[in-house]
Amino acid sequence: MPAILNYLVHLLLAAVLLVLFFVAYTRMTPFDEVLLIRQGNHAAALSLGGALLGFSATIASALVHTGDFEEFFAWAFGAMLVQMLAYTVTTRLLRMSKDHIEANNGAFGGLMGAISLSIGLINGACIS
Repeated sequence: MPAILNYLVHLLLAAVLLVLFFVAYTRMTPFDEVLLIRQGNHAAALSLGGALLGFSATIASALVHTGDFEEFFAWAFGAMLVQMLAYTVTTRLLRMSKDHIEANNGAFGGLMGAISLSIGLINGACIS
């Protein structure tokens, strides 16, 4: 496959996976991040931003460490599931995340975002 076509396939797959992650993640959380962010809720922005960055770190690692787009897709999709599982476990352990995010508790949103980013970085490193 020509290099430019290989680039475009990987770029398109990465974008599709990021959109899929965004949709799945925002549907699995007990609050409407997009609405809260539009209302100026910093906690929701920090939490969602950290999740997106964490998943993007995993996508970047998968792009670097896989040989073809099928392998990339498989690793990135698996990483998406790990990221969502980490969110589920974290919210169960921390309890009341919905209340903290909706109350615009920036410290809690920052913690959630940092946990998501940390999981994504570790997840991405494991692909290598």
